[in-house]
Amino acid sequence: MRNISDSDVGSLRTGRPDVTESELVEQQRTETHDQEDLEALKTGTTTIGVRTEDGVVLVTDRRASLGRMVSSKTVQKVENITDFSAITISGSVSAAQNLIRTLRAETSLYETRRGQDISMTGLSTLLSNFLRSGAYFIVVPLLGGYDDEGPHLFSYDALGGVTEEEYAVSGSGSQFALGVLEQQYEEGMSLDDAESAAIAAVLSAVERDTASGNGVHVARITEEGTDITEFDSIDAVRQYQ
Repeated sequence: MRNISDSDVGSLRTGRPDVTESELVEQQRTETHDQEDLEALKTGTTTIGVRTEDGVVLVTDRRASLGRMVSSKTVQKVENITDFSAITISGSVSAAQNLIRTLRAETSLYETRRGQDISMTGLSTLLSNFLRSGAYFIVVPLLGGYDDEGPHLFSYDALGGVTEEEYAVSGSGSQFALGVLEQQYEEGMSLDDAESAAIAAVLSAVERDTASGNGVHVARITEEGTDITEFDSIDAVRQYQ
């Protein structure tokens, strides 16, 4: 009777005669580490976008989290790409920051070469291509802007899928914010009313989502450009409303 080798054990466990027990253990260890890395990359946030006839409103909270720890209370999650466009970020902070820098550089290069502003459709496609490349893993943005065709709001998934929306949410607080936003959104509403609805949606998420909080940023994008306002506490936001 022959002794059972590592190869035999691997064959019994995996159905593959070429896999030894030690290789199987190493594979399981690698998969465990990969899962832990994914958990470490998860960050929470709440970002809201609403489009009206006059422009686009983007509202985000300011908290960054690492697991159960609040790693920052002052993160700006909405940033200009051009004078007439802005992006919100949810997901991996480092990947999102790199994505924003790359978008700005590519957009500036395009406009310098062409001698004209990039359209929102063109910018949305550029962002989609970057996400689809896989270089910006776990980033789920919203893109808002204003061009010759008027205001635009685009929603993305992590793999680069894009849809143009009247309103959209992203981040860990989405499930809490979406109900409030759907209740308050009305077709044809003014930019001020859209801003109030978006802020209310973020505040509702802050009440229930532990990964959202510490004030908000509000971006208004119109034919005159982009204006971003910071509120360092929830009380300051409520007073503003």
